[in-house]
Amino acid sequence: MASFDPPSTLKPTQVAVAMIEHGVAKHRTRADVVFFKSVAAGVMLSFGGLLSEVVSGGSAGIGGTNPGLVKFFGGAVFPVGLIMIVLQGQELLTSNMMIYPMACLKGAVPWWGLPYNWIIVTFGNLCGSLFFASVLTKYTGIISTAPYNEYAVTFAMHKAAEPEWHEIFLRGIGCNWLVCVAVWQAAGARDTISKIVAIWVPIMIFVTCGYDHVVANMFSVPLGILFGADLTVAEYIRKSLIASYLGNIVGALLVGLPALYFYAPDYKPAGALREAEEGEIFNGESSPGVARSSSERSVQDKRGTAVYEVDSKRTQ
Repeated sequence: MASFDPPSTLKPTQVAVAMIEHGVAKHRTRADVVFFKSVAAGVMLSFGGLLSEVVSGGSAGIGGTNPGLVKFFGGAVFPVGLIMIVLQGQELLTSNMMIYPMACLKGAVPWWGLPYNWIIVTFGNLCGSLFFASVLTKYTGIISTAPYNEYAVTFAMHKAAEPEWHEIFLRGIGCNWLVCVAVWQAAGARDTISKIVAIWVPIMIFVTCGYDHVVANMFSVPLGILFGADLTVAEYIRKSLIASYLGNIVGALLVGLPALYFYAPDYKPAGALREAEEGEIFNGESSPGVARSSSERSVQDKRGTAVYEVDSKRTQ
């Protein structure tokens, strides 16, 4: 008997279209909502960062003989942060570095929206990360004793002081390449367990290998400074923040641009740019204070379905 159950994962074409439409939804979201969702994302990612430092810093005995195993332990627990962000629908800068350019290149949202969104999300993620590092980590005293406080200092120096600028930049490329693969895979998964596994594998790889994530460093490097690392804020911004930020952008484009080329070469926004600018409905979702008739919703649904059908045929 033929099964009519939907496949466990979406086709790459469907994921590409979903990413573009997600960019439109982000563009239509009020700035204050984007900011506070970004603050929440900074906190969630910092939970994963703190857990990773506790596990790695408390495994000094193992690290003496098996340093790679300690790195794996830290990498294995860090993904909880991104998992919580994705499942809650929060705003993380590094995933927006992939989603927004995809929407802009296909004409679904205006180009001015890209820096507008990135600036808001950057400061939101930074506020959440600094709040967590200072109030929920430093001033709670949960890692104020050895070996945890010493590891926080060592880790911050290893991230922002010891590497050269170009090394941090290149590490940023590798990091966000993997992060965006994780977000892409999670978007294609239909159930929660599949989304968790899809996120966990690439994030575990980037943390274990020591690549640089600009938002994760917004927690770990300031935390090390709070515990007395020989590093100034200016040095952190010049050498770590800027280098990893630019590297993360390149890494995101290495996922988003090929996806458009492979899976959505003929995507048409079907009026999405105009609707995004005017705050109108997109794909059945309404903005606050904007209502449409059932006939208008039916027309929009048919247009969205047609886009999926056209793009799906190209991959069959």
